[in-house]
Amino acid sequence: MSNDLEQLDNPVWHALNGAQADFAERSGEVARYAPDVSPFAALPTEPDAGAWADAAKLVGPGGFMVITGEPRTPPQGWEIIEDLPGVQMIDDGVTGAADPEAVRLTAANVPEMLDLVRRTKPGPFGDRTLELGTYLGIRRDGALIAMAGERMRLGGWTEISAVCTDPAHRGQGLADRLVRSLVAGIRSRDEQPFLHAVATNTGAIALYERMGFRIHRRPGFQALRADG
Repeated sequence: MSNDLEQLDNPVWHALNGAQADFAERSGEVARYAPDVSPFAALPTEPDAGAWADAAKLVGPGGFMVITGEPRTPPQGWEIIEDLPGVQMIDDGVTGAADPEAVRLTAANVPEMLDLVRRTKPGPFGDRTLELGTYLGIRRDGALIAMAGERMRLGGWTEISAVCTDPAHRGQGLADRLVRSLVAGIRSRDEQPFLHAVATNTGAIALYERMGFRIHRRPGFQALRADG
């Protein structure tokens, strides 16, 4: 399977027009994940007026989407409600290892996953995000205290996302263990791991670099709302 680095320039586009096409809602040139799966939408690399019109039709009046990649200046009719610099990191020698304490999370666990996300704010996570791939968790006294999982999948690449640990249990290496376990699973499918982080999250970036990830690109994350 190809793991062409160029796909990572527009990962949402390649995911929704490839391995995750079943999760896509479409209008013309634009696609997005179903809103309860993920807020990310995919525009062509160089969107013209027609593509922006397709996006407005797709999200509807007052609708919301998140795009990633090179910063874009949307035309009239769109409001930028958040514009964050980010980093995209790829595997540069990460040691993957299955963790005996990591358990596979299922749909029955979504309420406690959403609760952990609300308390730790690792990024977007919805009622159906779990359907995108493998999500692993670690428990203490029955409570879910850490998790991480797979989000975008595109020709030979799988994104690691939703890496979070309850504040009371940080500093124990739980995120490191979960990410390494996911890396092992991704590699078992002959795929390569990648991930994103907000550029200001220097602690997470330093952790990933120590693990063996390196910064590949510095995309932005823009949250946009259509007029209406």
